[in-house]
Amino acid sequence: MRLTILGCSGSIPGPNTAASGYLLEAEGFQLGLELGNGAFAQLQTVLDPFDLDALVLSHLHSDHCADVNALTVLRRYHPAPPYPARPQRLPLYGPPDAPSRLAHLYAADADERAGADLSDVYEFHALREERLSIGPFEVTAVAVHHPTPAFGLRVSYGGRILAYTGDTGPCAALGELADGVDVLLSEASWTDAADRPGGVHLSGKQAGELAKDAGVGRLLLTHIAPWTDRGAVLAEASAVFPDTEAVRQGSVYDI
Repeated sequence: MRLTILGCSGSIPGPNTAASGYLLEAEGFQLGLELGNGAFAQLQTVLDPFDLDALVLSHLHSDHCADVNALTVLRRYHPAPPYPARPQRLPLYGPPDAPSRLAHLYAADADERAGADLSDVYEFHALREERLSIGPFEVTAVAVHHPTPAFGLRVSYGGRILAYTGDTGPCAALGELADGVDVLLSEASWTDAADRPGGVHLSGKQAGELAKDAGVGRLLLTHIAPWTDRGAVLAEASAVFPDTEAVRQGSVYDI
């Protein structure tokens, strides 16, 4: 499977860098993973958005889902949508309240919110701790530790496995998520310090320790906030787990 980094800035978009957005491809199936601020613009540089086959949102903070709003506008109002050649409703997997949360993101005022319904645009599926098939991918969702319901994702194809932490603080579920995977795409929002709040994010050191303890093949760091020293986060992780890289927007990885 091929992983393309559409955006990797943590918490907010950075200068010329979109927030979280990733694309996985296998057998011609295009699976979007997150669509945060700015990621939709980057998606259009590599793919006609109508060619997206499914979208998964690990959680509903805006840096992971804000650009679903733009995707909704495209799919509703484009003057020449490729229907019925492409399915009119895009499968969208996310936390159970995704239909209402995304509808409220889309609606402009109280009157519109009262009747907001995106079921004409998306075929919603609630993420739970289970294994599901999405195109050629086997995807296992694992609940992680974050201020809002959030999931890490373990994606398998062709005997290869990618684990994505989503946003999370340290928790026991991460060991299960990352166990023996070929590639771990891990958030690393800040440098390590004793006063970091719990249950929010991982440091570079914690991401490196997770990769080492889980026996992963390679560690890719993402979700580094614009106000964080990227080099320091990478150095922390690499000191624990040498085969580490901090991803950049536009990078492509064959897993």
